Amino acid sequence: MKWHAKQWSDLTRDELHAMVRLRIDVFVVEQDCPYSDLDGKDLRAWHVWAEDEKEPSGAAALACARVLGPGVSYAEPSIGRVATRRDCRGSGLGKALMEKSIAVCEEVWPGHDIRISAQCYLEAWYEGLGFKPVGEPYLEDGIPHLQMVRSGVA
Repeated sequence: MKWHAKQWSDLTRDELHAMVRLRIDVFVVEQDCPYSDLDGKDLRAWHVWAEDEKEPSGAAALACARVLGPGVSYAEPSIGRVATRRDCRGSGLGKALMEKSIAVCEEVWPGHDIRISAQCYLEAWYEGLGFKPVGEPYLEDGIPHLQMVRSGVA
């Protein structure tokens, strides 16, 4: 397995395909949420993902996330489009993905809080990564979500 963190301008077409393929597999097909995944924010994002080097180029990523700077989605840097391939869940890969995404935020925007829009059933899991709930739950694409913030102050 190999980890990557790249800005949009540094991605290859196969790398982009691997991430979008996973996002569609998880969010659109598995979670039955027909929505436009390509919202334009990828072009201003850092992309974090893991690939299986034994699989052909362009195969679905093992896990991926999108890291956005302040002002793109929220006032703070944010992590979103967090997905782990179904056959990799329960292996710790999701936690490693979030830790690597948090590290990108801390390196690129040091000292900033980090905001996420978490599916409610994952609230305790994200709390284990230092995120705290803020506000009330809301529906996003028919799924209950909750905004959570991780303090940028060590």
